[in-house]
Parts: sequence; C-alpha cells; structure tokens
Amino acid sequence: MNGTVAAVNSNGVYSFSKPNRDAVTLLAGLGVEGDVHAGVTVKHRSRIAQDPTQPNLRQVHLIHQELFAELGDAGFEVGPGSLGENITTSGIELLALPVGTLLHLGEEAVVEVTGLRNPCLQIDNFQGGLLKQVVGLAEDGTVVRKAGIMGVVTAGGVVRPGDAVKAELPAEPHRPLERV
Repeated sequence: MNGTVAAVNSNGVYSFSKPNRDAVTLLAGLGVEGDVHAGVTVKHRSRIAQDPTQPNLRQVHLIHQELFAELGDAGFEVGPGSLGENITTSGIELLALPVGTLLHLGEEAVVEVTGLRNPCLQIDNFQGGLLKQVVGLAEDGTVVRKAGIMGVVTAGGVVRPGDAVKAELPAEPHRPLERV
C-alpha cells in the first residue's frame, strides 16, 4: 500500500478550499504549520461548538486524487485543495486503511490515521449536489464516506508533491475507519 503525494495544501484562515503549496511542514502533535486546523485541541468550528477541549483527531486531512476523476465523471469540477484537504495522494487506497495506520510522507513526516472525514453541508455550497456524491449508502444500508481520511502528526517533516507515501499497517486485528 504505497503511493505518492500529488499536491499539498494549506490555509491560515477558515475557508472551504485550501490553496496549493510547493511544500507544507507537518508539526508533531499539531498538524500543518500555519493551517487554521492545526492544534492540539479541535479546530473545526462544529467541533469547537460541541466541546473546544476535545483532542484534535483531524490535524491533517488527506484525499485520494482518484476521487476527483470519479467526481469529474459525475459532472463536478474538483481538484487538489478544492475540498479542503491538506494532502492529495495518488495510487494509495486511503479509504481501505485501518485506524492506526502510519503514513510515512516524504523523508521524515508520519501521520497516524484516525478515521474518515465526515463532510458537512458546506460541500454543497461549494458545488450543489456534491455531498450526495461523497456520502451515500451501500446496498446493505451502511453509510459510505468518500471524502478522505483524517490523521494526527506523530513525526514532523516537510512534505512536497512527488514525495512517496508508504503505509505501515497496525498490528491485527484491524479496526475499520469510522467518522471522526
């Protein structure tokens, strides 16, 4: 389970999308340096409203570039950073990873996968109908979330487009991803 970094994105202010960068620096225990969602405690507005002392399990948001092609086939125009992710990957099945997977990004950075992104209604403000494309129901009635995964930084470092992504799976039994 390996891939590459297709793009890196960050924003110091709250906005839905994040501009592409030449590089981002991941800070252990915090997230992406200079990004509005970096911090030890929650930074997403809905989570702050619930309990601002919650640990930030959403320090880094990753999306697989392959999702953009799928969305394009459905008539949506989405590219790296459009959905607010920090790291866009290619060639690795992020949604199939279990909780606790360590993603080695570039030379030094490591992100521990904490769960699935649960997109909110803001995604429909970005492009109407997009929420139904990234959250749906499987045939058995379970909710399917395709808008990427979240993680915490366990080792800092610089991450650039073209860097390798190497997945280190946790010990079994594996726990499937759930929304965080």
